[in-house]
Amino acid sequence: MSETMYFEEEGKPNTDATLQAARDFAHSEGIENIVVASTTGFTAARAAEVFGDRNLVVVTHVTGRKGANLQEFPAELREELEGKGVEVLTTSHAFDGVNQLADQGSIGMVIRETLRMFCEGVKVCVEIAAMASDAGLIPTDGDVVSIAGTGKGADTAMVLRPAISRKLFEARIKRIIAKPL
Repeated sequence: MSETMYFEEEGKPNTDATLQAARDFAHSEGIENIVVASTTGFTAARAAEVFGDRNLVVVTHVTGRKGANLQEFPAELREELEGKGVEVLTTSHAFDGVNQLADQGSIGMVIRETLRMFCEGVKVCVEIAAMASDAGLIPTDGDVVSIAGTGKGADTAMVLRPAISRKLFEARIKRIIAKPL
């Protein structure tokens, strides 16, 4: 049984160690599907180097999150990654959208805040796996490695059996590979 890697600090400085630990676990367990959150492309570019032999899905922020019609993920990097066979998904965030219009207490907010009790990356890992499943880019009948972070970079990796967002409670978190304390 492998140990969970814990980080004293959150964020970007943990990216390489998180990706390497996730890669090692995926290889040892034969997991082919990897989903990674990336806002500006930093983590996506690093993940493409590390997971070149796997089905890699990069999930970006929704267009308009930081301003009208603004997409934070660089178009040139999207094109480069897609040319290498990496899927880049930009879609509504599974725990946001219409739930943000409701008062505090929506089911999306409760799920989001409960997962954040572990750390921001755990919330994002579950969310991007649901988003990639909704798009049909990863299967829901096998394990995937999901990687995310706090702010910039990656500091969280986990193994889970994903579910589409409509059936989110069928998802199963199986192992935390890395996370900040």
